[in-house]
Amino acid sequence: MVLNYIWVAFFLVAFVIAAVKLLFWGDFDVFPAMMDSTFASSKTAFEISLGLTGVLSLWLGVMKVGEKGGVVNVLARLLSPVFTKLFPDIPKGHPVTGSIFMNIAANMLGLDNAATPLGLKAMEQMQELNPKKDTASNPMIMFLVLNTSGLTLIPVSIMVYRAQLGAAQPTDIFIPILLATFFSTLSGIIVTSIYQRINLINRTMLFTLGGACLLVASIIWGFSQMSPETMNRVSTTAANILLMLIITGFIVAGVRKKVNVYDAFIEGAKDGFQTAVRIIPYLVAILVGIGVFRASGAMDMLIGGLRAAVGATGFDSQWVDAMPTALMKPLSGSGARGMMVDAMTTYGADSFVGRLSSVFQGSTDTTFYILAVYFGSVGVSRTRHAVTCGLLADLAGIIAAIAICYLFFA
Repeated sequence: MVLNYIWVAFFLVAFVIAAVKLLFWGDFDVFPAMMDSTFASSKTAFEISLGLTGVLSLWLGVMKVGEKGGVVNVLARLLSPVFTKLFPDIPKGHPVTGSIFMNIAANMLGLDNAATPLGLKAMEQMQELNPKKDTASNPMIMFLVLNTSGLTLIPVSIMVYRAQLGAAQPTDIFIPILLATFFSTLSGIIVTSIYQRINLINRTMLFTLGGACLLVASIIWGFSQMSPETMNRVSTTAANILLMLIITGFIVAGVRKKVNVYDAFIEGAKDGFQTAVRIIPYLVAILVGIGVFRASGAMDMLIGGLRAAVGATGFDSQWVDAMPTALMKPLSGSGARGMMVDAMTTYGADSFVGRLSSVFQGSTDTTFYILAVYFGSVGVSRTRHAVTCGLLADLAGIIAAIAICYLFFA
């Protein structure tokens, strides 16, 4: 229902703004631009889905091998004490906890191509436990918020963009992103727990969250001892080694269990192809709405109004120039990436705006894209408090990113 209102609002706001531009400013290009964006966005949605087909087939095939080899069940048992607190509606030891862990681990390492199919697999398993198939369950919403908050340990792609655009130290945003995304994820967990009346004040959760804080601090300290070149090399190598270990480990586990790993892989890969086809309509809908909103100039007007409001208060407003990235990120990952590149090109990769745009890009994830793809893949239309919790986590990430960048770079 929430997505319905948001989607309609995209078109209505865009149409009103375009009509005003045409009638009062004589802008005859705005409606053609909006129509062009609908066709371009539809094509992009299909290309994204087509591009996901191979990756989905690969990773759902690997997951099927791991499932039959018993790896997923082992992960489920190990994570059961924590996940029974965060996901109380999931039966203890259910295989979905293993899928959730694999998805979160892939996101933390910045492995988006691996995270999406693993996340879709987890949603499919949670849908099997869901008594109301058209309505998002509590575990689905908690899982979605963990994804949209975008907890990332190694933002390799952002560092690569910064290097290509001439940053003196492409890795100087590593620690700020790590801190901002941690606050975003922590806020998302707390807000969702309040909505779902989950008690986080217990020994298991305090130990887990405290351990996570210690792990983040250790990673920050370890990387801070390295040169920028070494940091890039280590982070990229570690992510790829871990990914290869997962694939190899799943295959070895299948062989030990005397599973026909090839047939198991093919079985899972078939599901990947079907999932890629199933999400096309949802992707077309959300990307067309976002494209029309952007083409109408609504995003530019929003930023201009924000800059004027901040300037009227007397506070420093240089962070406003980086806000297009933050505002676009919940809507479109590629759009936000374009905004980040534009900010670094316009203001400089080592400028405050360029660095803040990079931190915005890495501190949260594409809330509406993830919501449309994950819920759309299992036919959920009633999202309940998923959008609210996801956007509040995004807001926490934006506020944290601004404060941290002023601390590090102002």
